[in-house]
Amino acid sequence: MKFMFPVVSALTAATLWAWAPASARAQQALTWDQVRAKFEISNPTLKADALTVDEMRAQEITAFLRPNPQFTITADGLQVAPHHGVWAPLSGEDYQPNISYLHERDHKRELRLKSAQQGTQIAQSQHEDLDRTLLFTLRSAFVQTLQSKFVLDVARKDIDYYDHIIQISRDRYNAGDIAQIDLDRIELLRVQYESEIQTAIVNLRTAKIQLLQLLNDHTPIDEFDVDGTFDFAEDLAPLEDFRKTALDARPDLRAALQTLQQADTNHKLAEANGSTDPTFGAWFTENGSFNNPNATQTLGFSVSVPLRIFDKNQGEKKRTQIDIGKDQELTEGARAQVFKDVDSAYEEVRSNVALLKPYKAQYNAQALRVRDTVTYSYEHGGASLTDFLNAQSDYRTVQLAYAQLIGAYLTAAGQLNLAVGREVIQ
Repeated sequence: MKFMFPVVSALTAATLWAWAPASARAQQALTWDQVRAKFEISNPTLKADALTVDEMRAQEITAFLRPNPQFTITADGLQVAPHHGVWAPLSGEDYQPNISYLHERDHKRELRLKSAQQGTQIAQSQHEDLDRTLLFTLRSAFVQTLQSKFVLDVARKDIDYYDHIIQISRDRYNAGDIAQIDLDRIELLRVQYESEIQTAIVNLRTAKIQLLQLLNDHTPIDEFDVDGTFDFAEDLAPLEDFRKTALDARPDLRAALQTLQQADTNHKLAEANGSTDPTFGAWFTENGSFNNPNATQTLGFSVSVPLRIFDKNQGEKKRTQIDIGKDQELTEGARAQVFKDVDSAYEEVRSNVALLKPYKAQYNAQALRVRDTVTYSYEHGGASLTDFLNAQSDYRTVQLAYAQLIGAYLTAAGQLNLAVGREVIQ
C-alpha cells in the first residue's frame, strides 16, 4: 500500500490541473506556424469571404437548370344560348390540354454552367489573394511582437547592467573617489532606462492586441505570447527564382487569367443566345360534337420557331468581344505588377541583409567590447564619467539599431512573401 500514495498524489494533481481555470495556467507561446493555422480558422474577414465562394458555387446550380415545360388547358365550345329551347351548355364543349417545352440550342446551358464555374474559380482565387494580403498583415504584427520582446529584453538587461554601475559608483563615492555631482548624474540617467522599458512594454502589448484581433482571440494579453527566431538569413536566392515562383503562385494574377477565360466563354454564350430556340408543343382534344364520330379524341403537335428578323443580342456580342480585349490588357498589367512587387521587395530584403551583415560580424561585438572595457576602466578610476556614459550610449544605440534592422528585414521578408504569393523566406 505504501506505493499507492505517490500514484494517488499524482492523479490528484493532474485532476486539479485539468480543472484549474485557464488564467491559472501559463499558455504556451505560439510559433508562426501555429499563429497562421489559427488565423486561417478564426479570422472573421477570411471566413466571411469564404462564404462568397460558396455563393458563387451555388450559382452553378441555377446556371445549369433546364427550362420548365409549360402546361395549358383550354375549354371551348360552351353553349351560351338555348338551342330550340334546350339549354345544354356542356354538351358540345372542347377540352384541350397542351404541353410545350422550349428547347435551348447551341449549348446555351453548358456555356452558362462553364461561365458560372469560371466565376467560382475567380472567386476562389480572389479569396486566396485576400488570404495573401491578410497574412502579410498578420506576419507584420507577429514580427512587431518579436521585435518588441527583443527590445524589452535588451532594455531590461541594460537597466540591470546600469544598476550594477550605480552600485559601483556609490562604492566609489563612499570611498571618496568621485564627487556627489557625478553620482547624481549617474543616478538621474536611470530614468531613461525606465522610460525605455515602459515604451517597450506598451509596444509589445499593442502588437499583441493587433495579433489577437486578427486571430479573433479574446485571450488576456498577459496570457498570450508568441515565439520565433528574431534573426536574419544571409543567403538570398537569385531574383529570377522569385519571379518564376510568383508567376505560378500569385492568386491575383491567376484570377486575371481566369477572368480572361470567362470573358471568352461569355462571348461564346452571347453568340449562342443570339440563336433562335424552338418551342415544341403537343395537345390532346376531347370533343363529342364533331361530325366524324371517330374523331372525338385527337392528338396534335406543333413547333414554334421565332422569326429572327432583328438580332436583339448584337450589342451583347459586341460588348463581350470588347471585354476579351479589356481583360487581356488587365492581365498584362497584373503580370507587370507582379514583377514590380517582386523586384521592389527583393531589393528591400537585399539592402537589409547588406546592412545587417557588418552588425552581426563586427559592430555588435565592438560595441560590447568598448562598453565593457570603458566600464572596467571607469570602475578602477582609469576613465572619466563622460567616457563611460558615451560608451554606454553607443552600446545601446548599436543594440537598438540592430533590433530595428532585423525587424525591418523580417518585415521586408514578409513583403517578399506577399509579392511572390507564398512563403519563400521564413
